[in-house]
Amino acid sequence: MAVLQTVLRFGALRAGRRLSRSLPWVGGLIAIAAVGAAIRRKGVVGGTLDTALNATPFVGAMKNTAEVLRGRDFIPDRTASNATRAPQAQPPRRQTG
Repeated sequence: MAVLQTVLRFGALRAGRRLSRSLPWVGGLIAIAAVGAAIRRKGVVGGTLDTALNATPFVGAMKNTAEVLRGRDFIPDRTASNATRAPQAQPPRRQTG
């Protein structure tokens, strides 16, 4: 029984070590997959900077934690006055005379 527990503990520690080494890579892959959406929302410079910070291990985690606590992004989205917004309907004109 003691041998089985030792083997299980060794396997769990080894699997945990492997997983901890791969986590920064997984976060980077997720950030790279989301780069297109970030660039569309924040522009080329803002989206690239946001993705680079998110892809950096530990820095991205701290940035996202701070954004959640603040309730807003460090790098804001583009304003609604950009040309990509949908045209708004014009109010009806008053007829004179």
